[in-house]
Amino acid sequence: MSFSLSRITLGFWRAREWNYTIQQLNTLVSQSIELGVTSFDHADIYGNYECETIFGNILKDNPSIRKQIQIITKCGIKLLSPQFPETQTKHYDTGKEHIIKSVNNSLKNLNTDYIDLLLIHRPDPFMNADVTAQAFFELKKSGKVLNFGVSNFLPHQFSMLQSRLDFPLSTNQIEVSVLCTEHFDNGNVDYLQEKRVAPMVWSPFAGGRIFWENSDQAIRVRNVLNEFAVKYQTGIDAIANAWLLAHPVNFIVVLGTGKIERIKSALKGMEIKLTREEWFKIWIASKGNEVP
Repeated sequence: MSFSLSRITLGFWRAREWNYTIQQLNTLVSQSIELGVTSFDHADIYGNYECETIFGNILKDNPSIRKQIQIITKCGIKLLSPQFPETQTKHYDTGKEHIIKSVNNSLKNLNTDYIDLLLIHRPDPFMNADVTAQAFFELKKSGKVLNFGVSNFLPHQFSMLQSRLDFPLSTNQIEVSVLCTEHFDNGNVDYLQEKRVAPMVWSPFAGGRIFWENSDQAIRVRNVLNEFAVKYQTGIDAIANAWLLAHPVNFIVVLGTGKIERIKSALKGMEIKLTREEWFKIWIASKGNEVP
């Protein structure tokens, strides 16, 4: 990446559900920063367009932390919401006007004058890459956005947008976990490693399914995670995190928790160095068959 994010990033997509006071949110963010978690992931639509404002209240209450952190946000999805009654159909919009309007709203909501990293939230089948690039150029020139990337893009979609830019896209935020390996199969992980682009990972614990799901896959994987958790004297979340962090593509893991204990537990994954054979034992458990 052309700039630095913390390997563990805290996502605020559930912030409205946490129902925290401003003091509790300040404590969570301050403790996260002390632990080395300095990057915070958002999107305009999270919490029905309310989560950015929740984080903005933290910065309003404690503006000194802005220089210590990196703010990531996303745009490009238009939800059905009372806040935007003119939208009658949920759809994507990667046009220049919408991107710039969304960024201006995010700056206001987040109580900041710049965004460290802006992502296009979803691939848009109606994208005009030249127009999207124009929005990026304008936002970069104005200093409102410092870096740009995408989310949930496939290699050819990433390449198309990159072809219109004279600066590198910084990341592709994709779903990866011990239960979700599709981006190894569709070429994304290889492509991003080729381009030396560190992917961000959402849902690193498969939406919590590694802890409770009783599918054959989840049971196989959980058994192996428990085996290594005993060996390394930690929790299975730390092992699942270590599996991601071990990969040479340099995954950046986005946690969706509001509990500092969960953050500390996941951070232990940075200290665990799985062997290649251990990494493959988890891979094989997830796939359900040995490698050819």
